[in-house]
Amino acid sequence: MASSEARRPAVPARRADAARSMARLVEAARDLIEESGTEVPLDEVARRAGVGNATLYRHFPTRGDLLVAVYADEVTELCRKGAGLLTHPEPGDALFRWTEDFIGHVSAKRALALAATEGPTGRRTELFDRWHEAMRSAAAGLLDRARHAGAVRPDVTVTDLLALAGGVALAATDEAHARRLLGVVRTGVGTGAA
Repeated sequence: MASSEARRPAVPARRADAARSMARLVEAARDLIEESGTEVPLDEVARRAGVGNATLYRHFPTRGDLLVAVYADEVTELCRKGAGLLTHPEPGDALFRWTEDFIGHVSAKRALALAATEGPTGRRTELFDRWHEAMRSAAAGLLDRARHAGAVRPDVTVTDLLALAGGVALAATDEAHARRLLGVVRTGVGTGAA
C-alpha cells in the first residue's frame, strides 16, 4: 500500500514534464522561425528545446501542427479581444477594431499560415482547423452585433468579412496601408452620388 502511494506523485510529475517539454518546443520553434523562417529543421527545434526527436513528434506529429502551435497564443489573444469587444457601445467600431487586429495577425503570420499544411495537397491540420473556427466564431459574434445595429449591410457574411480582411492583409504594403484599405472596405468605394 505504501509503495503505491509513493508512486502516485509520479503521474502528475510526468504530465508537468510533458507540458514543460511542449512549451520548450513551441518557444524554440518560435525563436528559430523568427531567425530562419518556417523551413527550420525539426531536429534543430528539438535540439534547441533540449528534448529528443521522439518527444517532438509525440507532441507535434507534423510540421503543420508545430507551426500552428507557435501562433496559437496569438489566436487565443485575438479571440479574447473579440469577446471583450462584444460589450463595446459602438458595434460597428468594435467589429472594425477587431478586423484591424485580425489583419495585423494575418500580415505578421502569413508565412506560418501558409506553411501550416500537411504537404502538397494543401490539407490543413486539425489544429489549424480549430484555430480557423475560433477566428470565424469571434468574427461572427461581432458581425452579428454590427448587423443588428445597422452598422454593416445585412447581407455581409462572416466569410465575406474574413475574405476581405485577408485580402487587405495580403495586399497592404505596411500597417498604415492596411488601415487605409480597411477604411475603404468599411465605407466602400462609391461616393453615394447618383
